[in-house]
Amino acid sequence: MSQQDRPDSKRPRDPRRAILDTLKRQGPLSAAVLAKRFGVTAMAVRQHLYALQDEGLVCGEAIPSGRGRPQKQWSLTEKAQPLFPDAHQDLAVDLLGHMQAQFGEAGLRAIIDRHSAAQTKAYGTAMAGLKTLEEKVRKLAQLRKDEGYMADVVRDGEGWLLIENHCPVCAAASACTRLCANELNVFKAVLGAEAEVARTEHMLDGARRCAYRVQARKSA
Repeated sequence: MSQQDRPDSKRPRDPRRAILDTLKRQGPLSAAVLAKRFGVTAMAVRQHLYALQDEGLVCGEAIPSGRGRPQKQWSLTEKAQPLFPDAHQDLAVDLLGHMQAQFGEAGLRAIIDRHSAAQTKAYGTAMAGLKTLEEKVRKLAQLRKDEGYMADVVRDGEGWLLIENHCPVCAAASACTRLCANELNVFKAVLGAEAEVARTEHMLDGARRCAYRVQARKSA
């Protein structure tokens, strides 16, 4: 049984919020899969899903499943997105615009780079003393999770996938793509020369999440 399919040790106190969080992290899921995850009946989950649908927060789509009846997959709507951390995105976008107007494009790049340098230093300090690459990847995911990125780590062959299911600064990143470009460089810096890091999914390209494949660099 995979970690994703394993029932939670306790039923959530707020099942509707738990459903929303799970759909945000994992994408479209059926009521049966959600029920298995939470250790409740599919009927109980469907009742919550229909209530969330009435609020406009989720929608269901029938997906063909072989010879059987189509299976309904549930996913979040755009209306649900404000329920997740946004780090005051409107303010961030306005500030980026004001900085560009005040300091020009070169000045804005310098400010973003300075922020990334401070971020690299902070992550590096938090990860000091960790010896293995896996420890570093998991610590980085925890740091990002604490910042509202809903980050997870899953094993991916000989390496790992660092997954960010939510971007609390997505609007700012759309306005200033250097934020995302620098994010990849920050990850490479803090994980060290032993790691190869590549972005495989990107929200700004229309993906549901951002994902980074991390693996140990092979000796020449």
